[in-house]
Amino acid sequence: MPPLAQRNLFHDKVRLAVTLTGIVFAVVLIVVELGLFVGFTVTTSGLIDHSGADLWITSKNVPYVEQGVAFSERKLNQVRAVPGVADAQKIIAHWTQWKLHDGGEESVQIVGFNVDDPLERPWNLVEGRVEDLKSPDAIILDELYKKKLGVTRVGEVFEINGHRARVVGFTRGIRSFTTSPYVFTTFKNAQTYTGLSENQTYFVLVKVAPGANLAQVRHELLDRVKDVEVFTTAEFSRMTRFYWMFTTGAGVAVLIAAALGLVVGFVVVAQTIYATTMDHIREFGTLKAMGAPNSYVYKVIMKQAAISAVIGYVLGMIVSVFVVRASQEGGAAILMPMPMAVGMFFLTLAMCIGAALVSINKVTRIDPAMVFKG
Repeated sequence: MPPLAQRNLFHDKVRLAVTLTGIVFAVVLIVVELGLFVGFTVTTSGLIDHSGADLWITSKNVPYVEQGVAFSERKLNQVRAVPGVADAQKIIAHWTQWKLHDGGEESVQIVGFNVDDPLERPWNLVEGRVEDLKSPDAIILDELYKKKLGVTRVGEVFEINGHRARVVGFTRGIRSFTTSPYVFTTFKNAQTYTGLSENQTYFVLVKVAPGANLAQVRHELLDRVKDVEVFTTAEFSRMTRFYWMFTTGAGVAVLIAAALGLVVGFVVVAQTIYATTMDHIREFGTLKAMGAPNSYVYKVIMKQAAISAVIGYVLGMIVSVFVVRASQEGGAAILMPMPMAVGMFFLTLAMCIGAALVSINKVTRIDPAMVFKG
């Protein structure tokens, strides 16, 4: 015969279904809210994190990547002359206007780079090649924004800031937090599309030579190249994330929503498990009347909570996987990295055990004589 905890749980199938539904709801709610926050942070700095650079050189007081300020590209030669610099490339990342076929306009972010260099190339290509950008007026954008920009296929021609632009490829999953899609092209085309002077750039990306000391190379760059700031990729990524998360208030809203998801999830689980325990209050009274110690009752309740947590977690994660996959087609990505999925198991277990502790306080005050009352 199965132990008492299992018999209590599986005896009333309807109550079990209600309990598991509450846990699944809590798990999915928390995954969605935390996943939105993770997706938010990853999206804001995606261009930086995928650049392949060790150092970013910007104008003074640039707070985040979308707010770059142009400076003379002659500084590129100064950068390349610094010992320990293996590669340095000028990069453009700036807003401009995309003209739709119906005459409307959409804001886009042009990313201009050296096609023959590995720094800041578009990733996750699903159609076309990076080398196709060498053809005249060629651009690559993400398939997520096809409808937004009125694009249906490779080969279509549009206007960017009054200049011809031809689609030669698509990426998948390169989102822009600002809702202005990234459009990849050559550095020269980017100068034309953004109206930037021929002798200027917005950023210089640096790859440090193998064996070179990153901190020392950064110090040398600051000494030799005037009126610029030099950040490691990790630093510039954090700066950009911090700006969008806290300076604009958008990230705070997402963080609060994630916290509320945790609170609501715990309340839902606590309610369902407490109700399940109360449904069996007379059985626990019977155990105490038969001389069962409190420790045994505690063990039964905690085991019920743990079993509910495991089953609810598995079902909740199955639902969450479908939700996460569905979000990949939308503008707001919900991400669930493996550490988060593992953490959700322990969080679900903690919620159920915590809810069980609330029930235990009620059970310990049971008068065994209640069993003999009508």
